Amino acid sequence: MTAAKTETRTRVGFIALLAVIGPGIIAASAGNDAGGISTYSVAGADFGYGMLWLIPLMTLGLVVVQEMAVRMGAVTGKGFAALIRERFGIRPSFFAMLALVISNAATSVSEFAGIASAMEILGVSRYVAVPLAAFGVWLLVVRGSYRRVEKVMLALSAVFIAYVVSAFLVGPDWAEVARATVVPHIEFTSGFVVLSIAMVGTTIAPWMQFFVQANVVDKGATARDLPLQRIDVVSGTIAAGFIAWCIVLTTGTVLHGSGAGIATAADAAGALAPVAGAYATQLFAFGLLGASLLAACVLPLTASYAVCEAFGFERGIDRSWAEAPVFNGTYTFIIVFGAAFILIPGLDLVAIMVLSQVIGGILLPVLLVYMMVIVNDRRIMGRHVNGRTANALGWSTIAVATALTAALVTMTVLGVG
Repeated sequence: MTAAKTETRTRVGFIALLAVIGPGIIAASAGNDAGGISTYSVAGADFGYGMLWLIPLMTLGLVVVQEMAVRMGAVTGKGFAALIRERFGIRPSFFAMLALVISNAATSVSEFAGIASAMEILGVSRYVAVPLAAFGVWLLVVRGSYRRVEKVMLALSAVFIAYVVSAFLVGPDWAEVARATVVPHIEFTSGFVVLSIAMVGTTIAPWMQFFVQANVVDKGATARDLPLQRIDVVSGTIAAGFIAWCIVLTTGTVLHGSGAGIATAADAAGALAPVAGAYATQLFAFGLLGASLLAACVLPLTASYAVCEAFGFERGIDRSWAEAPVFNGTYTFIIVFGAAFILIPGLDLVAIMVLSQVIGGILLPVLLVYMMVIVNDRRIMGRHVNGRTANALGWSTIAVATALTAALVTMTVLGVG
């Protein structure tokens, strides 16, 4: 009888886990998008193992931030944008939404840069691929059918797991890797600071907090579901962080010191040669395409829902332009802007993908300050406010991101290279 009860409880617990699992894993996976892959690849190629130590710290920061977003959604049943409006009012909400839209528009540019890079590897001009991809993404959003192909895009982007295998095949100096992972290495150059900001911006992307909280609310999760939601967040974040670590490790081993930097996506694909051999470039292209398409669908919708939620506009993919002009206009603008920007002749696509993450890293502290104030407000969160550890880690993340931006501005003013 006892064994039967135990088995029943285990089965019920597993079913409950399946019911709430998803937002954290999808958000973390989508975070390893075109901008993320490019940023991590450039970090390894330019600085070798010198930036490995940042990955565990940023992964911890993402766990803390995502857990707060999940907790806010489960406890209040409201999205992040709605809580910003209720706690701060209209004017501060405007600045928060402006930061989100700018960040999402910049990241959307990187997604279409990823699509252009992937298709050029496969022999298709960006002037053909990008407009078609933009129309396809817009159509998926309009019809609400992107959810149906979400698993396909996740499967395509999962090819970057090949970096995990490649990391072990390239024969790194594991003692040096271990040291570089735990011992900070800092270079007082603008290149190092820019990449550091980009890595923070792509790992703890501003849009991810709105996305994961909205998904928790949509699933109807409550405070009772928090233990399972935390499993979702932690597992997804650690998996994504480990892949990011392997990308830096692999490109640092294969490309750093060889004199071969990363000027195109095809250059970054060379790090997968130990796994895929002659097919490394094509494998990288398909993975980059899947990751870019997934994020290109998620980003515009995240911004649209957040803006409309913050200001009380009608929203929903089933609403017509007459019924929800702000909602439809916002996601259409972000898609068109991202695609049109990439069609400007002579753009360095890799540089664009990295720069977009820098913008996200600069704007990140703005939105995190809103989050920290809300998650510590007992009128909103009740007994589920932050503890001392979460507060320390949250404010530390804000301080580091702000300090990096300040350092970059200072170096630019002083002309430090």
